[in-house]
Amino acid sequence: MTTPLVKDRIYRSPQALIGGVLLLVIVGWLGIDALLRGHGHTPWLALAALILVVPLIVAFTLRPAVFAGEDRLRVRNPFRVITLPWGEIAALRSGYSNEVVVKSGAKYQLWAIPVSLRGRKKAARQRAKTEADVRRGGTGAGTARRGLGGFGGFGGFGSSGGLGGSEHTNEPTRADTDKVMDDLRELLESRGPAESAQGEITVRWAYEVAAPAVAGAVLLGILLAVW
Repeated sequence: MTTPLVKDRIYRSPQALIGGVLLLVIVGWLGIDALLRGHGHTPWLALAALILVVPLIVAFTLRPAVFAGEDRLRVRNPFRVITLPWGEIAALRSGYSNEVVVKSGAKYQLWAIPVSLRGRKKAARQRAKTEADVRRGGTGAGTARRGLGGFGGFGGFGSSGGLGGSEHTNEPTRADTDKVMDDLRELLESRGPAESAQGEITVRWAYEVAAPAVAGAVLLGILLAVW
């Protein structure tokens, strides 16, 4: 009997996805309009700008994602893909950015899970309101619903403690990205010692994103210098 494969949880920023799509629509509209209706050097400049700007928009908005599996964490940042076995991760830190710290001391930022200071302030206000309700003798608002909350957890490990619609009663109110980091820390604690979660860290550069952007920058520079 074969063991069914467990899908990775995928964490992305919906705000970044929406912003990226809107930027691509605006840049595409302006660029194509310049290509079709521009005169003289304008179409060439518009083409070079599109080759430069479109890959950068994709890299910083649509591309970032974090894939959490049973044995490893895969971090897809704008220009790199870092594969980190759980056994090689020392800590998951949250400050003004969320990052992975490995046992060698290297740090990798989680672009797909940006810190929301506004979300933290909102969560703090909700906690204060809940505590005030409890002090007044009410039941409070201590039930925090963990839905997508701005980040998606697809697949999962069959655990009731993950994202994807579970409820935790009397759980302190937390910002959505902080909840995601809590889930990743739980996975690190539970899967870190596993034999299958050991191995080497690999880093792959995304040349398919960087190369077009560099080509566009070089072409734009040449055109501006010549004209």
